[in-house]
Amino acid sequence: MVNNPQVGSSLDSLLEKSGELIEVSAVAIKRVLAWEISQKMELENISKTEMASRLQTSRSALDRLLDPNNTSITLNTLDHAARTIGKKIHIELITA
Repeated sequence: MVNNPQVGSSLDSLLEKSGELIEVSAVAIKRVLAWEISQKMELENISKTEMASRLQTSRSALDRLLDPNNTSITLNTLDHAARTIGKKIHIELITA
């Protein structure tokens, strides 16, 4: 059997070495949040216009919120959107 130094290496460590871990993690988190908000809107038949109204924002701002690749959304905006659909955002720091 050949001893392969790459066996057991994680995707996180590869991304960390390439300097992409933070960006990839942010996009992954945003995609999940955008998907969950979209699913709730679909389940409850909430249109984008209605959701924007509930959030007291524009349709274009809602589109940015729902864009899974746009990671520049503030925590305040995400929290407000979550509460609007009856959910809460839970964030915690864990040891890496």
